[in-house]
Amino acid sequence: MQVTSLLSRHEHEHGGSCATCGHDHEHAPVRLRQTLVGIVFVLNAFLVDWLFEQGHTVASASGLIGAVILGYPIVWTAMKDIRTGVLSINELVAIAVLASFATGDYKTAGVVAFFMLMGEIIETRTAEGARASIEDLIKLTPTKARRITPQGEEEVAAKDLAIGDVIRIRPGDNVAADGLIVTGQGSFNQATITGESLPVDKKPGDEVFAGTQNLTGVLEIKVTRAGTDTTLGRVRELILAAEKTKLPIMKIVDQYMGFYTPLVLVIAALVWAFTRRLDNVISVVIFSCPCAFILATPTAMVAALSAAARLGILIKNVADIELAAKINAFIFDKTGTLTTGELAVSRLAPLDGVTPAELLRIAASAEKYSNHPTAKALSQLAAEAKVPLAEPKDFTETAGRGVKAEVGGAKVLVGRAAWLRDNGVEGDFLKSVDLNETEGWSLIFVARDGRCIGWVGLQDQTRAEARESLVELKACGVRRIAMVSGDRQPVATRVAREIGCEEARGECLPQNKVDFVRAVKAKGYVVAVVGDGVNDAPALAAGDIGIAMGAAGSEVAIHSATIALMNNDLRRLPFLVKLSRSTRTVINQNFLFGMAFIIGGMTLSALSYVPPVLAAAMHTGGSLIVVFNSARLVRKGEELEHYQPEPVVPSPERPTPPAEKAELAPKLA
Repeated sequence: MQVTSLLSRHEHEHGGSCATCGHDHEHAPVRLRQTLVGIVFVLNAFLVDWLFEQGHTVASASGLIGAVILGYPIVWTAMKDIRTGVLSINELVAIAVLASFATGDYKTAGVVAFFMLMGEIIETRTAEGARASIEDLIKLTPTKARRITPQGEEEVAAKDLAIGDVIRIRPGDNVAADGLIVTGQGSFNQATITGESLPVDKKPGDEVFAGTQNLTGVLEIKVTRAGTDTTLGRVRELILAAEKTKLPIMKIVDQYMGFYTPLVLVIAALVWAFTRRLDNVISVVIFSCPCAFILATPTAMVAALSAAARLGILIKNVADIELAAKINAFIFDKTGTLTTGELAVSRLAPLDGVTPAELLRIAASAEKYSNHPTAKALSQLAAEAKVPLAEPKDFTETAGRGVKAEVGGAKVLVGRAAWLRDNGVEGDFLKSVDLNETEGWSLIFVARDGRCIGWVGLQDQTRAEARESLVELKACGVRRIAMVSGDRQPVATRVAREIGCEEARGECLPQNKVDFVRAVKAKGYVVAVVGDGVNDAPALAAGDIGIAMGAAGSEVAIHSATIALMNNDLRRLPFLVKLSRSTRTVINQNFLFGMAFIIGGMTLSALSYVPPVLAAAMHTGGSLIVVFNSARLVRKGEELEHYQPEPVVPSPERPTPPAEKAELAPKLA
C-alpha cells in the first residue's frame, strides 16, 4: 500500500514495486484508466449473458479481455518481485487472480482483479492526500520575487535570491525568503511557520519568514536567508525526513513479511486438501493480503504528523510520537521558556496622590526616545492601557543609569534610586519599596521637579498560559514537573510559585542542568526537556525527548532538539502528549481490526461463507476502514489554532497574576 511507502526508508528507490506494501505504484493515472477500461469489458460480459441466451461465447471473450487487462499489472508486478528475489504479498494477489482464471469464470477473475486494483488506487490516493495536507503547509514559497535594484524593480526567480538582496512585498504576497523589514509595516499570517492563525503586525527591524503571507501594506525586506536555508526550507526537510523514519513495530512487519507469504500458501493448501473447493482457496488468499494490517501504523503516523505540523510542531522522527505517550516527567528551562525573556511592567507604585495612569504617562513619555528594555516595557504598557503620551523635550540618556526630559513643562527623571539622588532628589523614597530585587525585580524611580512621585517594578514576565499548561500536563498523568535555571534561586522560586511548578532549581550551569536531567532519568522517569534551544542544547540532548521552544528562525533550536515548537505557546506540550496517546490508541485499534479482519475472513472463506467476489470487495472495504479511522487524528488540536494570550496589565498595588489582568485594566485607564 502506498501509505506504507510514505514512511519507508527506501522511498521506493527499488522501482515502482514496494515489497513492504505489496503493490506497484507506477503511473497511477494510467493505472486508473486501465482499470476502468478493463471493468467495462467485464460488465459487458455480464450484460451479454443477461440479455442473450446464446451470448456465451461473446460474454466469455469480453470477460477474458477484461480479466487480462485488469489482471496483467498484478501478475506482472509479482513476476518482477520474483525475478529480483523478493517475496511479498504481491504474489498472494497474483495467485488469487490466476486461481480465478483457473475456474474458467473470467467474469469472476475480472471482478476480483478490479477490486484489488481499486483498493490499491483508493489507498494510494488517500495516502497522497494525507501527504499533500503536510505539503500544503510547507510548499508556500512563491517561485518569483520582486527584487529592488538601482535600475528599479525586477522580477526574478525566488531560487536566485541571495543574502543582502532587497525585495518588495505587496499586500497578498507570500514572502519569498527570510529577511528583515527595511521599510513599511504590515500584518502577516504566520500559520505556516508558527501554527498561530492570528495575524502578527510587523514593523521595520522585525523578521519575516519565507512562506508567510503579507496581508496589509507594502514592505521592503532585506534577505537574510534564501532557498533551502530559510526557516520554511528547513521545516520542509524535517517533515519529509520524519516521513521516512519508522516505528519499531513497522520494522518488525517488514522483517517478517518474507515469511508471511509461504505461511499463507500452506494455509491455502490445507483448505484445498480439506474442501476441494477452489473458490474457498481464492477467497482465503484474498483475505490473507494484510493491507489493513500494514496500513495500521503509517496512516496514523501521517495523520498525526499532519495535525502536529498544522500547529507548528515539528517531529523529526515518528518514533518520538510513540515515545511522547510515555512521558511522565517534564523539565523546563526558565528564561524564554516559562517566561517571555523580556522585561514587562508588573508593578506601579505611585506616591503622594499621583494616580497609576499619571505615573505611567510621565515615565513612558520621558523614556519615549530610549531604546532600553525598560523604555520598551513602559511604552508597550501605555499602548495597551491606552494612556496618551506627551512629547518629551531636552531628552538626554545616561547609559545604565536613567534619562532626563521635560514633560509637560516639568523636569522629569526616570532611573535608579542612586541616579535620582545624584540629580538632587531628596527624601527616603526607598522605604515605600516592598519588593525584593533578588527575586528578579528591576526597580526604576520617577521624579518630577525634584520630588519622587513613585516607582515601577519590572520583571521577566511568566507566560500567560504557563500555569494552565502545567495543570493540563498533570491531568495527563505527568508525575514530575521541574524547572532549572541559571538565574538566582530566589528568582527561580518566585517564577515557580507563580506558575504552580513544585520543583525549582536556580544557579544551574549547563552541565548542572544535564546532571539534573540524568538524575531524573536514573529514577525511572521518561523525561522531556523543554528549552529555547540556544543555551539549553546539552540538556535537550540529555532528555529522552528534547523540545525546543520558539524555533521559528532559529537554526540552533531546530537542530538541537528532537521536537521543535515553531511558536512559544506552552499549550502545545499537553497537546503533544494527548496526540501521542490518541495516535497509539488509533494504531492499536487498527491492528486489532486488521488481525480480526484477516483471521475472520480466512475462516469464513474456508467454511464456504464468502465467495471470491465478495472477498475482494470486503478486502478493499477493510483497508478503507483503517484509513478513515486514522484520518480522525488530522483534526486534533483545532481548538488551539485561535488561542491568543491576554496582554499583561499590572496592578498598581501588587504583582499581577495572569488571571487578573483583564480586571485591572480599568485601573490604569
